[in-house]
Amino acid sequence: MRGRKMSEKRLKEKTASGLLWGAVNNLSTQVLMALIGIVLGRLLSPGEYGIVGMLAIFTAIAGSLQESGFTAALTNLKQATHREYNAVFWFSTTVSLSLYLILYLSAPLIARFFHQPELISLSRLVFASFVVAGIGTAHSAYMFRNMLNREKAVINIIALLGSGTVGITLALRGYSYWSLAWQQFTYICIIDLGRLYYVRWLPSLHIDLTPIREMFGFSSKLLITNIINQVNQNLLSFIFGRLLTAQAVGSYTQASKWNAMGHSFISSTIQQVAQPILASVNEEGQRQLNVFRKLLRFTAFLSMPIMFGLALVAEFVVVLLGEQWSDSVTLLRILCVGGAFLPLQTLYQNLFISHGQSNVYMWLTIAQIVTILCSILVCSQWGILYMVAAYSTITIIWVGIWQILAHHFMGLRHSDVLKDITPFFLIAFTCAATAYMLSQNIHSVIPCIATKIIIMGLLYACVMKLTHAKIFEECVNYFLVRIRPRQ
Repeated sequence: MRGRKMSEKRLKEKTASGLLWGAVNNLSTQVLMALIGIVLGRLLSPGEYGIVGMLAIFTAIAGSLQESGFTAALTNLKQATHREYNAVFWFSTTVSLSLYLILYLSAPLIARFFHQPELISLSRLVFASFVVAGIGTAHSAYMFRNMLNREKAVINIIALLGSGTVGITLALRGYSYWSLAWQQFTYICIIDLGRLYYVRWLPSLHIDLTPIREMFGFSSKLLITNIINQVNQNLLSFIFGRLLTAQAVGSYTQASKWNAMGHSFISSTIQQVAQPILASVNEEGQRQLNVFRKLLRFTAFLSMPIMFGLALVAEFVVVLLGEQWSDSVTLLRILCVGGAFLPLQTLYQNLFISHGQSNVYMWLTIAQIVTILCSILVCSQWGILYMVAAYSTITIIWVGIWQILAHHFMGLRHSDVLKDITPFFLIAFTCAATAYMLSQNIHSVIPCIATKIIIMGLLYACVMKLTHAKIFEECVNYFLVRIRPRQ
């Protein structure tokens, strides 16, 4: 019994530490990305953003192919040795080089599809970034498996500062969309150098791909699913790039970027601890469900107020970037509603992965992307707003689909999940609505935004305090312990 309590304590401390550094990593990343994005948004036009946005789906799919699900596969292993990491290194490097060659030769076809001749040379630079990323796949997997979140935070901050400097400098010198392409490439290069610095591991020339075959049954389903997820995340940019102007693609890309910064802050924070923690207790049924439910409450506690708050103040895009981005405001509001539920999906996905249920993960994600695609095509006759609304609606509905399967496979009760999520949803929505109504008579944009943030933040914190929300109290207590001076 004492050993069990010690194990519980260590797991709790490990989870809390991982979440803390994951939050630091993602918060610093989002803040720096926002600052850099503001500067570039003022220097570049929506059309210039749209040109690079058209390529997002290709780089995302290629990135999934070079990683091939082996990060999760290595994490699920009871013991990962040099043999496994070496096999992943050579496999991902080979795949990355092969994919780059294919896409390099396909650049004229891509440019013709989007009716943008400049994409030929631009795409060849943008695609080069995932070749560099492929070299660092094994090192990235090692950092993920061992929850080196503090080191990842340092690497990300340095990479963002370095690549942001490159992008802004080139934009000031008039390099247009090339500044965005070089920014992406520089970021990946610095990330890889940082991984090599912290993970003192080097591949050997003894190439044995047997571990790849052993892990591929599991990882291949994750690979397919990751590709589908990337298609899902970049589907609208791809469709808009074909059907609409570069201006429209740019407006959507800007809205999608801010929405992603919001929900990925929570998703990435959870992602960095969820699978390692859930995998460590995957043979202890009820204990794993208890851990999952606590993570679910923490995710809803953060996601609902952050994303509803972001929708509430969406007009900040115009304040920061200028009137040329006004079309992004409504799109951002719609995306944020669906974005509030994306971190919950991420958590469910990690639950299934930790159980080795990559096949369920794969087929459910395929069903989601097919549903989204059909909905978008049906709504295309009414315009971009309806297409984005359909995308967000399916995102919300799909959390319920994940829960149905979690109940079937693992016995996770619907009533428990509703009890964990609903209070945070209702409180966050009510606080956002109250802040909106109380700020209606403020006609100056900046004071109005500031008032909304203050009112919603204070209301949410007060309600959490008055209702004695346990997750709120634990977060506050943990933070106070961390900042309290050591005696």
